[in-house]
Amino acid sequence: MPQGRTRRAALVTALCACAVTGTAVLAGCGGENPDAGTNGVGKLPAETIQAKTRAAAQGAAAVRLSGSVVTSGRTYQLDMRLKADGGTGSVTSKGATFKLLRIGEQLYLKADADFWNQAGSKGGSGGDGAAGTLNGKYVKVPQGDPAYKKFSGFTDKDVLLDGLLTLHGTLATDGHHDDAGTRTIRITGDKGSGGSLDVSLEGTPYPLRLVRAGGAGTLSFSDWGKDFAVAEPAKGETVDYGQQLPAS
Repeated sequence: MPQGRTRRAALVTALCACAVTGTAVLAGCGGENPDAGTNGVGKLPAETIQAKTRAAAQGAAAVRLSGSVVTSGRTYQLDMRLKADGGTGSVTSKGATFKLLRIGEQLYLKADADFWNQAGSKGGSGGDGAAGTLNGKYVKVPQGDPAYKKFSGFTDKDVLLDGLLTLHGTLATDGHHDDAGTRTIRITGDKGSGGSLDVSLEGTPYPLRLVRAGGAGTLSFSDWGKDFAVAEPAKGETVDYGQQLPAS
């Protein structure tokens, strides 16, 4: 076969190979390699990716999370900043918004009078009495109060992330994606029915976006490792209710 014809045949063969859909083939034919310049976790099995992103999250000094969590049939909108020794942020549920602040083991809850009235405040001689006292104040939540167990988890980085960052069912990767300009690899549980998690392909493989199984909420994670200050509220802004808080 003449040399020119041989070269043309080789070129046709290469073009045919490049027409085949597939990341590896496309990358080999000059297409963009989605893992080029990344931290490399996109090439790993889903189980390994999940282990690495959990370890990264646990090792981070701080994080901000925002989005929705459905628990016990109730939806909570969260915007929380968390670190090992405390946390602060806001929670909205059923149209009522309140703030949480934890410093060490001490938990504070701050809300307006409407929140406390909706919570069934019966303080003193009437509902409005306690609601007025607690309105706009940081209320110390006794550790034995049901509200402490219910809300302290929203301010505990390790507890919250440990419960959230586990997908259910058989793990698999689900392609390369983008989260607010950051390249990610997505892993899923049972093809998405067990939840999905987008993991950063840039720098440390932090989790960036979680879709919980069964429609139990969607959360975004940001500000990994960025410290923030938590401080005891001023005495004039604090109320020690001294008894079980109104049921919420």
